[in-house]
Amino acid sequence: MRHNQTIQITFTFFLMLFHSFVLADTTLVAVASNFSKPMTEIAKNFEKETGHTAKLSFASSGKFVSQIENDAPFEVFLSADENSPKKLEHDGFAVSGSEYIYAIGKLVLWSSADGFIDQQGAVLKNGKFQHIALADPKLAPYGAAAVDYLNRHHLLERLQPLMIMGENITQTHQLISTGNIELGFIALSQIIDNGKISNGSGWIIPNDEYKNIKQGVVLLKTGEKNPAAKALLNYLKSPSAKTIIQKYGYDLPNEQ
Repeated sequence: MRHNQTIQITFTFFLMLFHSFVLADTTLVAVASNFSKPMTEIAKNFEKETGHTAKLSFASSGKFVSQIENDAPFEVFLSADENSPKKLEHDGFAVSGSEYIYAIGKLVLWSSADGFIDQQGAVLKNGKFQHIALADPKLAPYGAAAVDYLNRHHLLERLQPLMIMGENITQTHQLISTGNIELGFIALSQIIDNGKISNGSGWIIPNDEYKNIKQGVVLLKTGEKNPAAKALLNYLKSPSAKTIIQKYGYDLPNEQ
């Protein structure tokens, strides 16, 4: 009798595993470059906890908007701003009512050289440098935030001749990492480790010094019938995902 019960329990267990495997789906996800590290970690946990797989692509928000409008097969879009998802929703590329803010980003003035950046950003006025990097403000919200900061402090006109534009925030970080460009504006998530800037020198610019970088996510029409896409949108609100988001230096929106 016990032998038969063991067989039945084992069979039921494998049946459940098979059922979960059959029901698991894959979703194609467009992710703004600044969120590459946390999203890679979130995707691993998402697969472990739900069985679904999130296949990630990284680029600037503006580039993704253009691709989605030209029928790219992405099903979920994690932007570096809130306007891009809303635009896609308004123009019929995203599911109405699915957009929400998943994180609030932080802008950092960073150099790969130790001691180059002071804690008030005075280097922008008094420092000696040949170039300063930022992401293209037409494509990347972090670049737009950097321009906003420079405008508020009447530095844009003077520094504009020294600017080198990265296509996205990842490329901007790479430009500064080489040391050929002395400093620039990037996302805190790119250089944070255990709550601190991991290398070089940097200044986390106060949130009230530039327009808040509210990062929105939206379910695209191509993913409307994909359970994995819907599950990922819900998973980003989970305690597990929120912990990872905060680990990389992001703030959470008040409503969450």
